Amino acid sequence: MCDQTFLVNVFGSCDKCFKQRALRPVFKKSQQLNYCSTCAEIMATDGLHENETLASLKSEAESLKGKLEEERAKLHDVELHQVAERVEALGQFVMKTRRTLKGHGNKVLCMDWCKDKRRIVSSSQDGKVIVWDSFTTNKEHAVTMPCTWVMACAYAPSGCAIACGGLDNKCSVYPLTFDKNENMAAKKKSVAMHTNYLSACSFTNSDMQILTASGDGTCALWDVESGQLLQSFHGHGADVLCLDLAPSETGNTFVSGSCDKRAMVWDMRSGQCVQAFETHESDVNSVRYYPSGDAFASGSDDATCRLYDLRADREVAIYSKESIIFGASSVDFSLSGRLLFAGYNDYTINVWDVLKGSRVSILFGHENRVSTLRVSPDGTAFCSGSWDHTLRVWA
Repeated sequence: MCDQTFLVNVFGSCDKCFKQRALRPVFKKSQQLNYCSTCAEIMATDGLHENETLASLKSEAESLKGKLEEERAKLHDVELHQVAERVEALGQFVMKTRRTLKGHGNKVLCMDWCKDKRRIVSSSQDGKVIVWDSFTTNKEHAVTMPCTWVMACAYAPSGCAIACGGLDNKCSVYPLTFDKNENMAAKKKSVAMHTNYLSACSFTNSDMQILTASGDGTCALWDVESGQLLQSFHGHGADVLCLDLAPSETGNTFVSGSCDKRAMVWDMRSGQCVQAFETHESDVNSVRYYPSGDAFASGSDDATCRLYDLRADREVAIYSKESIIFGASSVDFSLSGRLLFAGYNDYTINVWDVLKGSRVSILFGHENRVSTLRVSPDGTAFCSGSWDHTLRVWA
């Protein structure tokens, strides 16, 4: 989303020529160096064979990409909604706002559920991170961050800690205790450090590792205890806006979405991109794995949501209507995978039948754009956050 794009120029001494210039981060064997643009271009041309230029290599890459798309097209023999024609249509669908969580003083930017299916953490442009009891709507904890635009937050699998970050370029972890009077800020641990804003974060299957995405165009895996960088992921050509970890049974992969219009699947062990999809026409704001881990959905500023099958290595469905002209900011699946919930910038939440590709419901209630949306761990409800400063629990 263009509203979340911030450019930071770093000035200092170049690690190669040692001159005081505007710097850009360059990675060599996972080590970050700060080079000026001249030295970065020289490094990029190192190792080229005779008569090779960057332009010729780009041309060759585009040619190979075209051949790959041709091979994918040959396998595109049938649409998902055609296969699902015999599947019974969904009956009447009714969901209402059951709780409204009020307390933020500005736009809600992110939220996450605790594994206990009851507590919610949310972050806002007001610089606050709040832990809520979604049953009673009470605030259990509140942390004031050193910056506004807290664009990312996540609950640890144990429920004993939260992570958050934003324009401070860091990911900070706060342990949670039963003592509500305890100063949480004193126990803050800075885990991750990027060269631009933090856009998303997610704990892996334990409290000990955390994945982050950033406006510097990279994702990274960090050790929570030591703050050590375990793996970095380079390949996006612009700000990375979102990520989602694959369900645990499917292995060590995650998917990320970016302003470069691409969604990329990564191997966490090697740091390599294993699959890439570029069918959106604008920023990819949200990505979410299908419950089985064999597919994922994405939401984009091009006003569409799309479903990608990882086994078929292609897009299998587009969820859109001519009347929808605003971008999709956040997506998530129901527990069964039959429904796709999508929050839009026109203040609505659309519910899609994943198999048939049809819209089964529109949910109204928010008074500004819906910025974040997550289904609860037990699938009985979902929570949405909005620029209207509130969160709503629907069931």
